[in-house]
Parts: sequence; structure tokens; C-alpha cells
Amino acid sequence: MRHRKKGRQLSRSVSHRRATLRNMATNLFRHERIETTTAKAKELRPYAERLITLARRGDVHARRRAARKIQDRQVLGKLFDDIAPRFQERPGGYTRILKLGHRKGDAAEMAFIELVERGDS
Repeated sequence: MRHRKKGRQLSRSVSHRRATLRNMATNLFRHERIETTTAKAKELRPYAERLITLARRGDVHARRRAARKIQDRQVLGKLFDDIAPRFQERPGGYTRILKLGHRKGDAAEMAFIELVERGDS
């Protein structure tokens, strides 16, 4: 039984799952929209939103905490300089998941996860 076990395993070890989420968050902030499976998108959403909330604070400690997860300095700069100010007035819900249907090869359910724009509700 998996009582009190939070999150999806995604058929990966802990270190592999952590690396997958880091890479997906980095690519989400770099491109502002990525295509992935629905399960991975649902796991990525709270991870990415937590990083955006951290970036909204904007202080040095927040930048260093985010740098533990986002190891590309250009993407980290974009997160703090471009993305975080865009969501300064928004109290959460910075991403949206759009379902696309099934992938042809293995019938996995696919989805876009993207950052919402300023005026979207």
C-alpha cells in the first residue's frame, strides 16, 4: 500500500525522477511551452509553480534556492528577470495543461504544459 506517498513514480528511480523534473522545468522556462505526457505535466506543474513563487520574491537567497533546481544560468536569469515580474500580481496558477490526445507509438496521453499569459485568467 502506498499510504502517504506523494507524487507519481513515473517508472523512474528517485534520482532519475528528480533529474527529469529539473530538465523539464528548465525547458518549460526556456521555451514557455513544452509537450510531454499528461502524467509528467501533472507532476511538473507544482514543481514549476513553486519555482515561480520563489522567483517572485527576487532576493539573493531565493535565487540561490532556485539555482539548486535550475542549473542553466541563462534560464535562471530569465525566470527571475522576465517570468517572475509577469506574475507579480497573480496569486498562483502560473501554468496550464492542455490535453492533446494519444501518442501514435504507444498511445500515451500527451499534453502541452505552458505558462499562462499576463491577461489570461
